Amino acid sequence: MTEPNKTTEPENTNEESAGKDTQGILDFGSAITRTPHGSVYCLTIIGQIEGHMTASSNTKTTKYEHVLPLLAKLEESEEVDGVLFLLNTVGGDVEAGLAIAELIAGMTKPTVSIVLGGSHSIGVPLAVAARRSFAVPSAAMTIHPVRMSGTVIAAPQTYHYFERLQERIVAFVAKHSRISGDDFQALMLKKDDMAADVGSVVYGEEAVELGLIDQVGGLSDGLACLYRQIEERKGTQN
Repeated sequence: MTEPNKTTEPENTNEESAGKDTQGILDFGSAITRTPHGSVYCLTIIGQIEGHMTASSNTKTTKYEHVLPLLAKLEESEEVDGVLFLLNTVGGDVEAGLAIAELIAGMTKPTVSIVLGGSHSIGVPLAVAARRSFAVPSAAMTIHPVRMSGTVIAAPQTYHYFERLQERIVAFVAKHSRISGDDFQALMLKKDDMAADVGSVVYGEEAVELGLIDQVGGLSDGLACLYRQIEERKGTQN
């Protein structure tokens, strides 16, 4: 007498899970870690923020068309309790960077950003978009007005567009940090720090003193803060 065929669902092994995490790091510079405090998704924002134009093949980039749907997925995912952003970016496309920053700021899940190396230009709004921002002492942040290269057509209209775009950036940074809009704009237009341009370069402790970044700290500090946010959120949901 033959036994009826039995169908069983294959179980995910540790090797399969590790393989998925490794592939995530290779594809998106991301990884998810499950801890007793909750599941933390780590996302890196590195190199140049790539916008509507494709960067050269030898340039490290963060592609906004990848990051935007990923952030929306993380917000809705029941498997993710908090998101840790690691930043080391030279800046890039202003509108693409601002779009990512707005999406981060609109997340209800716990978020923490850590500036490592640098978070320059449009990287500044990205750094302050999380609920709590950290910077290591050696981190650098370049603050300068919106600029462009190439041919400018209809100069007064282009200048007005740049002025409005700069106002959006100043308003965003002032809303999501402790620095005032006037003080941030003063840093943008400062003439002493940069040889061939106006602007400022601030470092970790200075950024905290200015109110741009919340706290000086590294990975352990950022994770501890994220775990506290996760526990507080779970407490309000119970």
